[in-house]
Amino acid sequence: MPFSKSLLLRNLLFVLNPISGDIDKEGLEERIQDYCREHGRTATFFHTSGSDDLARLRQHLRQEPAEAVFAAGGDGTVNLVGEALTGTETPLGILPLGSGNGLSKDLGIGQNLEEALPLIWQHTVRTIDTLRVGGHFSAHLADLGFNALIVERFAAGDTRGPGAYVRIAMQEYLDYEPAVYRIETDRETFEGAAFMLTVANANTFGSNVVINPAGQLDDGEFELCLIEPFPGTAAPGILYRLYTEGFDESLYTRRLCCRHARIHIVGQEQALVQVDGEPLELPMPLDIQMLPASLRVLVPLPAPAG
Repeated sequence: MPFSKSLLLRNLLFVLNPISGDIDKEGLEERIQDYCREHGRTATFFHTSGSDDLARLRQHLRQEPAEAVFAAGGDGTVNLVGEALTGTETPLGILPLGSGNGLSKDLGIGQNLEEALPLIWQHTVRTIDTLRVGGHFSAHLADLGFNALIVERFAAGDTRGPGAYVRIAMQEYLDYEPAVYRIETDRETFEGAAFMLTVANANTFGSNVVINPAGQLDDGEFELCLIEPFPGTAAPGILYRLYTEGFDESLYTRRLCCRHARIHIVGQEQALVQVDGEPLELPMPLDIQMLPASLRVLVPLPAPAG
């Protein structure tokens, strides 16, 4: 079963990224500490530094086990904690404090601290699939092509927020040249040009673009969502469908469902790939493997019926 009953979690570790998003982190530890104390929980903290965070977090958990680990940051912090917990019984909690917060949106977690903090004592546990993309852990979305380029430019810039993302996308769009992909999956093959190719274990980018409206985090498969080259006159319609869950309604979109895949880019030995918000240069071909039912996450209790 993908869902299980609420757990009584008392000893909690909070992994804090001090620089995620544009959110002021001053007093954050005190707010979390006070909230946990009010609800009979004990809070301890681990700070990311950008250097050997995964190894340090795993070592910390071996020395001081926690009953749940909360990622207090953006998509990168969630990716870090998720990788550390995958294959264990310890559940992941998310306090979304980044620029995108994509996975937390797909899990129905409130998008501010006040809405998310009740997860420490009011929750159910959902077991989800995770992926390995070119050997790198992913719990949410990865992609190649146009969006990977925009994520790289966005990460290198000084400004955060949706406005900066849109500005960069508009600057890069006119000169962008689609690549030619050859894809082999356990079910089918594809060869052709694509404007972008998304490896989707979930539904929605942090920008609220719904790239995979029918996808499920716990169905044992993932989707390859392609946007094929399109004329400029079609761009407004494609954009509208991406914001209204209409991905499959466009003439220029295609979706492949699979459990493993190998992606080649014709003429390229390596390519830019964004994995859960992090841009990486990875060698081709790119292998994607599914790890079914590998990560336990805390999600809000379902709304009462009626």
